Amino acid sequence: MTASKKIWMDGEFVEWDKAKIHIMTHTFNYGLGVFEGIRCYKTKKGPAIFRYQEHLDRLFDSVKIASIKAPYTIEEFSQAIIDTIRINKLTECYIKPIFYYGYGEAGIFPKNHPVNAAISVFPWGAYLGKDGLEKGIRVKISSFQRHHVNISMTKAKICGNYVNSQLAKIEAIENGYDEALMLDAQGQVAEGSGENIFIVKNGIIKTTPILSILAGITRDSVIQIAKDEGIEVKEALFSRDEVYIADEAFFTGTAAEVTPIREVDNRVIGNGMVGEITKKIQKIFFSIVKGNNKKFSKWLTYI
Repeated sequence: MTASKKIWMDGEFVEWDKAKIHIMTHTFNYGLGVFEGIRCYKTKKGPAIFRYQEHLDRLFDSVKIASIKAPYTIEEFSQAIIDTIRINKLTECYIKPIFYYGYGEAGIFPKNHPVNAAISVFPWGAYLGKDGLEKGIRVKISSFQRHHVNISMTKAKICGNYVNSQLAKIEAIENGYDEALMLDAQGQVAEGSGENIFIVKNGIIKTTPILSILAGITRDSVIQIAKDEGIEVKEALFSRDEVYIADEAFFTGTAAEVTPIREVDNRVIGNGMVGEITKKIQKIFFSIVKGNNKKFSKWLTYI
């Protein structure tokens, strides 16, 4: 990871290498904390955060779902994020804010612990690789299921939820793939380890409905882009074999952006090349985040 200069911690700016927590920090030990992933892009008008309000809303929704009492208002925290980008003098960055239970007493019950907050901003390129963006990635159906809605709060970005994602990612990488695709408890396709999935068949886009999956902001953006282009989008359950015989497939996410999938479980998707609809969606998406698309300019917050 490429470090930046300062990390915001509980209202103060701390040197990157000195931003530390106690070994008995509650969230570190038990996983109940919430975070968000946001991207700021370089544009001709300066740095611009993509769908900033939606990300802030989802962060504070996660706070509520996890029953955490945030020590800052959404307005205060929003300003802190902007200040962190400015003090680091970054024109483009990944933004990772977090609320977590700090150092307190022993035991699982968290609410006798202080709630701490931190904001990290740092340069980060294509999550699944530049080559992956251009040529597509290889994906493995995971042996690990996506969380059931009554097992964990699937609509929140809770730190501990991502243990499941990490195990799926490790399995995929160690078996020679780039990413994992997880099924839900009923065996239907859910999402990647940190991405939503779309498939294309006969010119129609299909994506999994918001049941066990995280309501992705990039997912929502792609749906709106596709509909604006006159491309039909269906939100419906589908099985792994539907993915195998899709004409195109791609992942979306703040980190993954719009990443084509060229192969799943050694089955080539379509002709093994990036599909025309995927190319179109990807091109429009990057024109938006780079500030070159007036139609969707409302999605950018310039700082």
